[in-house]
Amino acid sequence: MAGKYDLDVTTLGELLDDPQAREIIVEIVPELPDHPMIGMVKGMPANTVLAMAAGQLPADTAALLKERITAL
Repeated sequence: MAGKYDLDVTTLGELLDDPQAREIIVEIVPELPDHPMIGMVKGMPANTVLAMAAGQLPADTAALLKERITAL
């Protein structure tokens, strides 16, 4: 059974609004919810945001975040 989120279409804002997803995000990337650019990217699909952050977010961290969110 697939998880409740498809990170190709689910926006970062939707994930941040879900308490379970937000908890995972804060655990893995604690600075993300308060990042100065968050307002500009909340409406974008989560995978798009992760691709844009590739230079600032280690690949293993992004992979863990994707794994944990998609397991919800």
